[in-house]
Amino acid sequence: MIKNTLTGLLALACLPLAKAETANHAPHDPRIPALIPYPQQVELQVGLERNQSSALRLDQSTRLCFTIPPTPRVSAASARFRERLVRQQDIQLDAATDCSTLTDDSALTRLVLTVENTADDHDETTLAALDTKRESYHLRINTDGVQVSAKNEPGLLHGLQTLSQLIGISDSKPGYSELPALKILDYPRFRWRGLMLDSARHFFSVDTIKRQLDGMAASKLNVFHWHLTDDQGWRLESKAYPRLHETAPGGDYYSREQVREIVRYARDRGIVVVPEIDMPGHASAIAHAYPELISAPGPYPPEDRWGVHKPLLNPADPAVYEFAEKILAEVADLFPFEYVHIGGDEVDPAQWLNNPQIREYMNQHQLTDSRALHNDFNHRLAEILARHGRKMIGWDEILHPGLAPSAAVQSWRGPDALGDIARAGHFGILSTGFYLDQPQYAGYHYRNNILPRPTDVTAPRAGAQWQTWAFSAPRKRGSAVSGHFTLIKPETGPARGIMVFAGKRPQPLNNVSQIGPYTTFSLDTWMGPLTARLQLQKNTLEGEFLVGNAPYHPSGHLLASSANEDTAPTFTDTDTPLTSAQADRILGGEVALWSEMVTEQNIDVKLWPRAFAVAERLWSNGELRNEDFLYRRLHTISDWTQTATGLQHRQQQSAALEQLFPDPLLPQARELAAVLEPAHYYHRHHEKSASETYSRRDPLDRLADSLPAESVALGPLRLFAGQSKLPGNEITDETHPALESSLMQLWKSHRAASTILQSRNTVPAEVTSIAKLAQQQSELAFLVVERYLDTTPFSPTEEVALRNRLQPLKGIHHEMILPAVPALERLLDHLQHSSADRSNTGSGTGSKSAARAIPQGKEHEHD
Repeated sequence: MIKNTLTGLLALACLPLAKAETANHAPHDPRIPALIPYPQQVELQVGLERNQSSALRLDQSTRLCFTIPPTPRVSAASARFRERLVRQQDIQLDAATDCSTLTDDSALTRLVLTVENTADDHDETTLAALDTKRESYHLRINTDGVQVSAKNEPGLLHGLQTLSQLIGISDSKPGYSELPALKILDYPRFRWRGLMLDSARHFFSVDTIKRQLDGMAASKLNVFHWHLTDDQGWRLESKAYPRLHETAPGGDYYSREQVREIVRYARDRGIVVVPEIDMPGHASAIAHAYPELISAPGPYPPEDRWGVHKPLLNPADPAVYEFAEKILAEVADLFPFEYVHIGGDEVDPAQWLNNPQIREYMNQHQLTDSRALHNDFNHRLAEILARHGRKMIGWDEILHPGLAPSAAVQSWRGPDALGDIARAGHFGILSTGFYLDQPQYAGYHYRNNILPRPTDVTAPRAGAQWQTWAFSAPRKRGSAVSGHFTLIKPETGPARGIMVFAGKRPQPLNNVSQIGPYTTFSLDTWMGPLTARLQLQKNTLEGEFLVGNAPYHPSGHLLASSANEDTAPTFTDTDTPLTSAQADRILGGEVALWSEMVTEQNIDVKLWPRAFAVAERLWSNGELRNEDFLYRRLHTISDWTQTATGLQHRQQQSAALEQLFPDPLLPQARELAAVLEPAHYYHRHHEKSASETYSRRDPLDRLADSLPAESVALGPLRLFAGQSKLPGNEITDETHPALESSLMQLWKSHRAASTILQSRNTVPAEVTSIAKLAQQQSELAFLVVERYLDTTPFSPTEEVALRNRLQPLKGIHHEMILPAVPALERLLDHLQHSSADRSNTGSGTGSKSAARAIPQGKEHEHD
């Protein structure tokens, strides 16, 4: 039955194809290599024969040489490059030599490496060393050979990474590589391109950290932000306060020699290390080891719960500053880079305000509130750091008046907050939108703007129809997501809208439309991509916000409307555009990987290859934003990183499945996992908070923990549904084969689920449960897509039955999502209601449905 249905679906191969244009500055030439981050300039060189771009065969006869005697770091990089060639293509090159010693043999292929400034006078411990000019390189490939040249060591390291990618993505057989004739001129857009790794909540071995550093080098990231202390553990050896590391969970901490080893390993790859030592909050580990330093009396047991906790260092106690002095002296001795991260975030002032000694300190120093006290503490920390030749960096909360001018601020609040940081005269770094511990689609990270951009939040003009709706969406942990939005239908032109989340600046809505009874729109938020599917009737709002891939269910009411002759809303967004000097203060951004749900066993699954999408946003031209082009390259890079870099994202997933399934079922396990996703954003954290301990005690060995952030196999179906407007006219020469591949994977998963269910006694109960649901996902996909492509709507009775089958598949199941389900619901909406509109208007365009901006209702009807 299913197979026959799929056969019908695959008949789409016979449908006529429309031409699809590639937008947003994606290269059109199919010979352009799948490089990530994409270079600033790539110029293909046409060979002697017409339309031939392959110019060079690289094999073991190729000679690797230096035009200038190499520095130790460049020499080591060339040795690593040779090792990669063996792993990638089984090409064994001789050790590099001096180019002048090679004979003038025209048949000899040369791979020439040049670094102009071998006696580099830059001090690599300073921010000034993170200079985009120092990281630039040229790469040229032609019939004469390969030339990689740079003015400085970091540039050559990047050039070798690009060459390694070119070799790894070629279609050559083992023993050689056919390289295209091209010229590349490349340099980074931003100088601070980081990865923050949290070793406090879950500990990562030295080997695991080195592997992530190799991944950073491959993706041209250059700052390793190492989060070493938090409530759940202090992971850095301290001679002055040894109980800190001696009480670390599991006895796991980094010795001083291990730290130096990692710093050296990073430097060899062009990466600086920034340690984070949290003060004054996130101090539960300090409280357990040295309770006398805390603002409320102990004792404090070891903390293994996630969340924001009460203990704060006591800023009125001189012993706290002695502690900070000795700890930061040890840190400065271990980490040569001039910036030290002090955290400074999520300070709950309860302990401060309830302590008489601290209140007296505030009175003596004329500190009016806890923010002023926090700023005073940071000021004293900055003085301590300065005595040790270091500067401060911290999270958003340290941005107070009087912050040390040299301090930098890292933002988890978004580009708008980053603009505030730059306007205040400080260096800023963005992490909002780059939290990879939150599963999200790579496209969401890729769309993230580093620099604040002007947005259209103009109020409704005279003659426009508009409605403003208040909403509140409860969550299982934390406060509800609330705010209001305004839908606007101008007298001419498309519908638009403006969203104002509580405490946030207004931002425009995308794709505002009316599909039958559903008002839909989308926007990117701090939580991830949000897609609304709402029913707005009379004065009542209900429906769904799909946040990432899992729903919140808002409720709300009508605040005002043009139909009631209410006063049109206004939107306050007073930020002035950044000046060029202010924009220059934005250093770049960082991937963030908090480790509540990340362990040694799944860290690569969480990070790679998605981190390459962030790396490209930080390195490449800001106008390169085509997500289709990104996804086409990510799969290729995923293969390359395994072989060349040793990243283990696929091995880790396989190992996790082997723990859940017996060997005979492993092929079926892979097919099932391919059509599942972990719940995105913090949905999984909220699930654990509601139903488990929300702590280190919660197991991380479930099927959800084995899954990458997104189903690559079902991505084409999701994108197809998201781009659909009317049925039957969206199949293009690009979507056609990709959509077919999604359907084929759904068929495979159905067969796999059947086999798993026949062996249900050999797998965990949650696997059996999700297998049943995955079967239903596949069956409904075949039904809906086939009708959609045929533009044949379901009868009212069929539609009701179909929606009743879809409903229990929506939402979170064992912390996982069936990612085809939202796409199927969207296709069904378009199919049923676009068809109804065509019948009502006597038109095949469905223009009535597409044009309505204000929802239909008994009291407010606006056609």
